[in-house]
Amino acid sequence: MAANGDRDSRPPILRGKNHRAPSVFTPDALLREARRQKNIEAGPVPEICLLDPDGDIVRHLRTSGRARRHARWACYHTELHAFDDSDIEFGIVGHAVGSAFAVLVAEQLFASGCRLLISMTSAGQIVPIRTPPYFIVIDRALRDEGTSYHYLPATDYSPANEGLVSLARNSLEAAGIVVQIGATWTTDAPFRETAEAIEAAREQGILAVEMEAAALYAFAAVREVPVLCFAHVTNQMGQIAGDFEKGVAEGAQESLRVVAKVAHRWRKGRAQPR
Repeated sequence: MAANGDRDSRPPILRGKNHRAPSVFTPDALLREARRQKNIEAGPVPEICLLDPDGDIVRHLRTSGRARRHARWACYHTELHAFDDSDIEFGIVGHAVGSAFAVLVAEQLFASGCRLLISMTSAGQIVPIRTPPYFIVIDRALRDEGTSYHYLPATDYSPANEGLVSLARNSLEAAGIVVQIGATWTTDAPFRETAEAIEAAREQGILAVEMEAAALYAFAAVREVPVLCFAHVTNQMGQIAGDFEKGVAEGAQESLRVVAKVAHRWRKGRAQPR
């Protein structure tokens, strides 16, 4: 009930929330029971992990013989693969599409030993910066989804960690990789991207539309863990013939190059004395 005795008119997703209260159900408990049922020995996942909602990167790694299934990953819903790049072992989960699924996996990854999570999601162009495909480092995401509201009070945007955004910009510029820094629109309903909604996003300077970043950034802020989201702008929402062309190996090779440059810079920064 509202303070004045009237029924609270807010939608259910905004009612009955105490964002500082701990959850009764935890990722540690879920993983404990999954390990028991699957007879999986406890052990850490790689320090740096990647979410690959489209699954193109995972497919490329498996086809090229670089990926191996991680035996200690106990998630009920996904498989974790590991691969090496120079001196870094990465973990990668494919097909975690949408805000709820992405955060479900992210919670379990950090509970299992992940220390940096990078999301590389396909995105639709809002502002025509250039011809797709290209990359955006997402510095904030419009919260037009549901999961973020269970982590943070209502605001328009979920911001990225400024230090991670700067790290990504500097590492990619040093490597000669052209990226854009800017905002995206995170939605749970891709087939409700109406002309009016797209124009409203464009008026706010939003560069692209995707399905995970707002929730992942809200999760990261509350859990105080490093998460960085990239939008791989690959399409114009099917409005032209021949859309959704991602590049060589469905964009996997260039996506891996971007991820590796950022991961190596992050790891180098952690290794330096404070």
